[in-house]
Amino acid sequence: MAHETKTLFEKEGVFIHINVNTHTSDKDAHLPGRIYLLQKPDGTFIEWKAEEVISLDSHSEQDWAMISSVGYQPDRGSDQGNDAKNERKRYNLSFDVLDLKSFKRSAPSHGWAYIIFILKDGTTYPAVHFHNGGSKALLKELEKFVHIRRSPTDSRLFIIQDHDPEALTKSFDELNLFQDSQGDLVTKFMKDPYTTTMGGFSKVTNFLRDVLMQEEPVGAPDIKVEELLSEDIPGMEINNSDEPGYELVSKTKLPSRPDVRRGMPLTSQQWSKHMDKEGRIINVDEVKDAIFRGGVESALRVDVWKFLLGVYEWDSTYASRTKTRKRKLDDYFRMKLQWTTIRSDQERRFSLFRERKCLIEKDVTRTDRTHKFFEGEGNPNLQVLNDILLTYCMYNFDLGYVQGMSDLLSPILVVMENEVDAFWCFAGLMERLGDNFQMSQEGMKTQLSQIHKLMQITDPELCNYLESHDSGNFYFCFRWILIHFKREFSFSDAQRLWEVFWTDRPCQNFHLLICLAVLDTEKTTLMENKFGLTEILKHINDMSMAIHLEETLKKSEGIFLQLKSAKHLPDTIKEILGFPTSSPADSARSSGTNTPVMPDMGSPINAQPPNTHEPVQLTTVGYSKGASARLHLSDQSRSSDNGFRSSNSFNSDANSPDDSSIEILSDIGNGFNNFS
Repeated sequence: MAHETKTLFEKEGVFIHINVNTHTSDKDAHLPGRIYLLQKPDGTFIEWKAEEVISLDSHSEQDWAMISSVGYQPDRGSDQGNDAKNERKRYNLSFDVLDLKSFKRSAPSHGWAYIIFILKDGTTYPAVHFHNGGSKALLKELEKFVHIRRSPTDSRLFIIQDHDPEALTKSFDELNLFQDSQGDLVTKFMKDPYTTTMGGFSKVTNFLRDVLMQEEPVGAPDIKVEELLSEDIPGMEINNSDEPGYELVSKTKLPSRPDVRRGMPLTSQQWSKHMDKEGRIINVDEVKDAIFRGGVESALRVDVWKFLLGVYEWDSTYASRTKTRKRKLDDYFRMKLQWTTIRSDQERRFSLFRERKCLIEKDVTRTDRTHKFFEGEGNPNLQVLNDILLTYCMYNFDLGYVQGMSDLLSPILVVMENEVDAFWCFAGLMERLGDNFQMSQEGMKTQLSQIHKLMQITDPELCNYLESHDSGNFYFCFRWILIHFKREFSFSDAQRLWEVFWTDRPCQNFHLLICLAVLDTEKTTLMENKFGLTEILKHINDMSMAIHLEETLKKSEGIFLQLKSAKHLPDTIKEILGFPTSSPADSARSSGTNTPVMPDMGSPINAQPPNTHEPVQLTTVGYSKGASARLHLSDQSRSSDNGFRSSNSFNSDANSPDDSSIEILSDIGNGFNNFS
């Protein structure tokens, strides 16, 4: 029959591993299914379908509601019902092999073989695990329909080749490399060497990549061009500061990246050994070192986090902590009383409070509702979450409430299980992250600019690629920074990452090195797939819950050690990381608090990165299915002078989804108007 579907390959025992949050830990649910290679009238498709009958050990039907928090695009045709069968169908996948851009295979030592499929639009599906073998047989069948080439830089990555027989007909003359109708090249180079040079060499880089990545390249680039490329032009650092002039550092080379070892979590026994008879923490540096290396045992967090977040001083005694807690208890309920006693007629005349209250209520109802601590209708913990956020508005009138704060409070409340303790820990966290929520957006703009400066030194090749693909603003890192990777890792991994950050080791702004480490891991995927802005954003969003925390921490510290050991490191980089700079006058102009560092890695430094970034109009990127990503670069795209969705700048959305994820790619691209 003309419309008959033909099965070319079929294999059972192919699983998708789903991370399911529980109250105390994160468990993996294995969704069994079958994978197919199908010949349909409209093309050749790879499909994975969940089995009709499934057992998830101790997971109940209610647990399936948790699975929907995994960050990738579900099958559009799946039923959105609440029963377990329909929840499983949400993970069915189907795509035309001609839409496939690349795929990743598991390392030989991994155990179960798996494949991660990546589409041309940047969609990255969760890994399909072949528990009973069959991955090689599937790929052998797939090779009959597409041309597969192994990446020369990543043995696990395979690129689907689009054959272009006319690619080699281009010439360097057609690139118009150094043609400039606006003026003399030398004059432009003297005025702006980075833009002039990189504008031309990015064309060469892209051209050579397109040509040389072919299966059977014909000829080679001219030797002069090879020599130019070998000059490592992307390694140049241009510091566009507010002061006149610029800093040009050519061929900044880093030492090799050392291997780093992680440790085990801090235990109750170790914690007790670091207390004297009166309850003071002794050898604070050793405690922080241990936390940086391995985090804290989950049962111990309720005590340790209060020290890390400044609720208690490290040298406080049992007696002084009792007095401190009593004072903070009184302070909290005094502030809470301020808003609980506002009458309805007062509230009608108090628009700012009314708007903040409305936004908090809306966000609370969808914050981590897949976590057992917050699941179910009428859950009293949601009211506690609401009350803490409203009380914080009384504590910090100027900042009030901005969307994203509920995401930061949620893990703290889960650990503390106490309203007062959670409030003061949250207040301590906001002392660290409050700049992320400034109305002027200066805090976020500065950090995005700092990532760019760091990558110019650590990975100029990737930095140049992102710049040449409209991604040099690093907007795709926005959610990472705003809520400290809370949506990128499982609940327990996010808690561990946070306590590592709170040690202030091994340098200031260590979270920026986490960004670099994640991008370093994805570098080959981004570049060899030739992802543009839209695909990069989609791929980054699909990485949620698929980033390996311990490997990322190792790589981040390795990058730190590279930078610390580098000779002639630019002062801009030293200032970002809190290293001593070569210009005492510049350091004296910097402002900030004393940031402790690991004893074997440096000494305490009183330096914060100055405001050296170029002024930009920060905005979010909206992604609409089937459409390109859009950037809104004008203040006019916002409903107020607040770039975030705060209570006084954004309207409520009655059709918001149940989960409060702050997404880079939302179904309705409308600035920050649809965070969820």
